[in-house]
Amino acid sequence: MLSFDEARRQLLSRAFAVASERVSLGSAAGRVIAGDVVARHPLPGFDYSAMDGYAVATADFGPEPPWSLPVISESAAGRGLEALAPGSACRIFTGAPMPSNADAVVMQEHVRREGAVIATDARPRPGQHVRRAGEDLARGAIALASGTRLSSGAIALAAMLDRAELTVARRPRVTILCTGEELRAPGDEPRPGSVSESNSAAIAALARQAGARVRIAPIAGDELGATQRAIEDALDATDVLLTIGGVSVGDHDVVRPALERAGVTLDFWKVAIKPGKPLAVGTRDKIVVLGLPGNPASAIVTFTLFGAPLVRALQGDRQPLPLALPVRLDSTRARSPDRLELVRARLGVEGRALVARPHDNQSSGATTSLASSDGLAFVPPGEGPLAPDALVDFVRWSDV
Repeated sequence: MLSFDEARRQLLSRAFAVASERVSLGSAAGRVIAGDVVARHPLPGFDYSAMDGYAVATADFGPEPPWSLPVISESAAGRGLEALAPGSACRIFTGAPMPSNADAVVMQEHVRREGAVIATDARPRPGQHVRRAGEDLARGAIALASGTRLSSGAIALAAMLDRAELTVARRPRVTILCTGEELRAPGDEPRPGSVSESNSAAIAALARQAGARVRIAPIAGDELGATQRAIEDALDATDVLLTIGGVSVGDHDVVRPALERAGVTLDFWKVAIKPGKPLAVGTRDKIVVLGLPGNPASAIVTFTLFGAPLVRALQGDRQPLPLALPVRLDSTRARSPDRLELVRARLGVEGRALVARPHDNQSSGATTSLASSDGLAFVPPGEGPLAPDALVDFVRWSDV
């Protein structure tokens, strides 16, 4: 068996760069930038006031207070402006451009105004309450680096840089193929021994969260030839093929031989994790194939920690791995001597610490603990149990 870290490293090494496309700024949320976004002009584009008050030239202030200046002009946001006349003040509002020759703003709370004259006892400093052109970004600076996943803040910055469109990575195409004679679509008429197929909808949701465009193929049974044909159909026009179920070594587990017959080269198929040990990884040409185990917890856990990072890496995401939070366990935890255990748990706060509270039911088929957990606690292998308050990594479903 490969270790968790080595298996994920090998998988991500197979990620290739998908093509790019132009999208409108309004539809760019969650997409990954392909190529640096460079500032074509400084940001801010001009000097402006950070306060309501009066723009002045500090050279007009003599050695001793109080100082008085006539107010002979006004600057408001969105208007053009002439130069400040020597020995005068300009009424100015937050966001309004600074008149040339002015180098400071005196807050309105710090002046006394009588008619068209202001008086103040506080000497202004050059640059006081002024935001300078280029203070945030100089012209030619990289505003958003290639590989950045676009948050609302990044979209705001792109808009400030006057970009109506951005070049982003195409959404990777992910095809999901569930296998098993016992499976039927949710809502279909039950038949003896059948179960409602739950993996495709859940994994499709996680794949879309990671940026994929998802296609769900018809359910395949447990006959080798039919499964091979289903795989060959699913490999058409996709970047990632996810098969679910049938990758172990039982008499009815036909997915591995069917993959090989379909021309997929399998690189490994066992990882030292619990749940999810029978995870198969392979390729055909540039298509990456993940054979996920069929039990719901196993399938969702393995996609979360392997499939979603792959989808992100295909987009050139600079941070394809989910954020791992350091958390304390709330109780003693037995552990495997040789496998990393991925424990479904709730996340809480005690004092200033994050605390993971594992569910009692960690069965690989239990969807109840999937539904009511916040994510996965990583319990490392070793001899003897982990004590309460032991620090472990935690990955939230929302960070996938």
